[in-house]
Amino acid sequence: MRVSGHPVAVRPPRFVGRAGETAALVEALDRPSAMVLVRGEAGIGKSRLVREALAARPERGATTLLAVCPPMRESLTLGPIVDGLRDARHRLTGARLSPLAGALRPLVPEWSAELPPAPEPTDDARAARHRLFRALDEVIGALGVDLLVVEDAHWADEATLEFLLFLAARPQPGGPGLVVTYRPEEVDDQSLLLRLSARSSTTGAPVRITLAPLDVADTAALVSSMLDGNPMSAEFASFLHQRTSGVPLVVEESVRLLCDRADVVYRDGRWVRLSLDELQVPESVRDATRERVGRLTQPAQRVLRAAAVLAEPCDEATLAATAGLLRRACRTASAEAAAAGLLQCDGTGGSGGDGPDDRWWFRHALAATAVYDAIPRAERRVLHLRAARAVEALDPPPVARLARHFREAGETADWARYAERTAERMIAAGDHTSAVVTLDEVLSTARLPAPEQARIARTAAVAALGRREPVDDVYHRVVGTLRTVLDSAGLTARQQADIRNPLGRLLIIGGEAQAALTELGRAVDHLDDPLEAARAMTYLGWAYAGPWPAATHLRWLRRAAALMPDITAAADRLSLTGNRAAALLMLGEPEAWELVAGLPTDGATSAERRDIARIHANVGTGALLWGRYADAARHLRVAMDLADVEQLTRLRYNILIEQANLDWFAGRWDGLARRAGDLAEADRDRPGVYLAGVRLAGRLAAAQGRRPAAEQHFQLVLDEATGRGAVDDTMEPAAALARLWLDDGQVDRALRVTEAPMATVAAKRVWVWGTDIAPARVAALLAAGRPGTAAELVRRFTRGLAGRDAPGPQAAVATCRAALAAAAGDHDRAAAGFDRAACAWTALPRPYDALLARERQAAALLAAGRTGPGRELLAEVHAALSDLGASGDADRVATLLRAHGGQVPRRWRGGRKGYGDQLSPRELDVVRLVAAGHTNREIGRILTKSSATVDQQLRSAMRKLSVSTRTALAVAAMEAGVLSADS
Repeated sequence: MRVSGHPVAVRPPRFVGRAGETAALVEALDRPSAMVLVRGEAGIGKSRLVREALAARPERGATTLLAVCPPMRESLTLGPIVDGLRDARHRLTGARLSPLAGALRPLVPEWSAELPPAPEPTDDARAARHRLFRALDEVIGALGVDLLVVEDAHWADEATLEFLLFLAARPQPGGPGLVVTYRPEEVDDQSLLLRLSARSSTTGAPVRITLAPLDVADTAALVSSMLDGNPMSAEFASFLHQRTSGVPLVVEESVRLLCDRADVVYRDGRWVRLSLDELQVPESVRDATRERVGRLTQPAQRVLRAAAVLAEPCDEATLAATAGLLRRACRTASAEAAAAGLLQCDGTGGSGGDGPDDRWWFRHALAATAVYDAIPRAERRVLHLRAARAVEALDPPPVARLARHFREAGETADWARYAERTAERMIAAGDHTSAVVTLDEVLSTARLPAPEQARIARTAAVAALGRREPVDDVYHRVVGTLRTVLDSAGLTARQQADIRNPLGRLLIIGGEAQAALTELGRAVDHLDDPLEAARAMTYLGWAYAGPWPAATHLRWLRRAAALMPDITAAADRLSLTGNRAAALLMLGEPEAWELVAGLPTDGATSAERRDIARIHANVGTGALLWGRYADAARHLRVAMDLADVEQLTRLRYNILIEQANLDWFAGRWDGLARRAGDLAEADRDRPGVYLAGVRLAGRLAAAQGRRPAAEQHFQLVLDEATGRGAVDDTMEPAAALARLWLDDGQVDRALRVTEAPMATVAAKRVWVWGTDIAPARVAALLAAGRPGTAAELVRRFTRGLAGRDAPGPQAAVATCRAALAAAAGDHDRAAAGFDRAACAWTALPRPYDALLARERQAAALLAAGRTGPGRELLAEVHAALSDLGASGDADRVATLLRAHGGQVPRRWRGGRKGYGDQLSPRELDVVRLVAAGHTNREIGRILTKSSATVDQQLRSAMRKLSVSTRTALAVAAMEAGVLSADS
């Protein structure tokens, strides 16, 4: 820009329009261990605000640690924190560090002389991550850091964000304060930044500072400060504010461009544009930056392109090598770019930009992006290759940066090599998801020799097994990639086995049971490691899928057991034993209970507790299959206690499902509908949990007479289980649908739906699966006039259970035998048979099935002419079904009772029921929970009532017992004898 023929320099902008935010930040930083979140869009001035506030703080000899998150696709785990610490290494010499600090060696190998030896490795990713965080916290304390500033946290890797959460959650004050800047528009709904924003630190809730765009007046003041301090015309200020939306960076870049183009003149005591119509101010920083760059010398442009490719602070040597310039020429060009306001220098070399150790980078990330996007693709590849060769010479080499540069340079072999090393570091830090994403990109993009492809694929599959996330896009992407790798040519049988083994276990997690067994079956004979081979064989011993008979599964389990002497680690032997026990339970093999008896209920390490929790959950599921409900409850309780301790969210859902199943069988139906809905919606990414919730809802709908809903639920479960190859999960929905259709007289449909599941039980000879499907299939065969086939099925069912203490399937056998007698017209024998069946169901306990057997016993008595006992039994069944909540079944029994001349007792089904001065059952429930210390909200959740209803019943109970407080209510209830001390 020129004024009266003389050039006018453009100055750095003054800090304007942020007095309130600066005061708030300074005040927050004055408090120890404060946490401040500074948010705003790109270019809004977050970094400038932090710098100004730090400059305004009183000098106390404390240390500020700056961590800048670079805009990389896959950042190295904890990279910003580690890079910030590297600059402070000289202050670590002589510091007293505990052995825990040795955990930092993999991240900062150049600190080997200052750090203690590395601790023993741990197999538990969460424990490794927590140990790493504690070590970082200790080193930060040893450096005397009182404030940690993390810039551009929206680009931070997950581990860095988890470390910030770790610092914010410290139980005691005294650690460094936190200042975190980020762009809210770049934060997705799942980002840990949201959790950090919601978390309170030891000093209270975080201070949140949101930077808004400048108004017209502040925009004018900013521009004026860049020129000579004279005001702008109102038209110019309004136009510039409109075009830049008041974003300081956009304002600054636009003014520089306008001045470079001599589009601004000083006239009549103020700055004006020559024309508001002819030359438009650029709409984005991208356009402004590109034009400014074009006005610089070629060496300066080359330096800017190199800095944009490097994408983070770099020293002069690296910058010169990437730009293809001599060091002296690079220094001159860098100074030119800095004078243009595009580059900046941290001055770490002590020379203010003239030293070889000074680090250079773009003043604004948006400007760097604009320059990078303008580089032609061919030149970009050359620059990335130069950058890679320059960065590769650093000690130690930054593997994540090298992976990015070699990828963009098209150097596949080097990219794969450094990406693999990056993933290894991520896995060591417990960041399995980032490792999977990194390796998956290599496998799906690069052409690699077969041995490298196989090794990377196996690493990716194992890393995916270590993820804590549910079945999500990352899971599906890596599974698809692994399958593609297996379809490629050139892999040996051993290489394929090393991939198929973890892939099979991944498919189990995703619910693809049949596909899982196929992959494991193709892998197992080519695995050299006895532990991996035994694991694969144990998975093949599970009978949940596949066409194999029980003998085949047993053969796999025995082969796995034979490898046990070759496995030295006690934890591995325990895991395999527990898995084998659960697999034998699934097969209905009595020897399983001998293994179960020897299982521990706790572990010495987190990894052991996690494994023991999983084992007991599987044993609980198997015990349910056998009808041994007391055993199931005990094992599920152990599993839940350990899952709570270790925060195993996914396992907790599995346990909650089985505990809900147990409550269904035991007749504890209060609140079960709500639990079914919660479970069905809790984790829809995991088909097993979702479908189990739907199945539970279907049971309740059928019992309550809501036939369309029940049919819809069971059909969905059956279709999904069939599609996933989970044959054991087809038994109950097929049986339930058959019962519904038989009630409607749709015999053919009942026959079709029970045929395949029953054939599976017979073919696999796993007869403990027959508890639901065998009675339904027998009923369908009898309805179709095929008693001989039904009788043969019952004989095979009975023989298949010989020698097994399986009360559930044995009760089903008794039900089938009674049904045969009823179909043969032997009503007295049928009545006696259903009596035995009802007693067997009751002993489990399984009261609902016992009542259905009693209903059929009553029908047999009526058919035998014993009208009085039959009607009396029907009345009892009607009352019990009503009390249980099976209103649909109760209505059916009532119809039968009336048809035989019986009276159906009138039962209260709603409305006000008078109890005088006595507590009603509902009021007594509320009083019990009040005495236990629950709030009205908690009572409402437990009893599935609204808070208003609970409050009304509580007031009524207080009135009846003449008290006015909750404590007095509990005392009065015990004194009146309506509430015992035990209650």
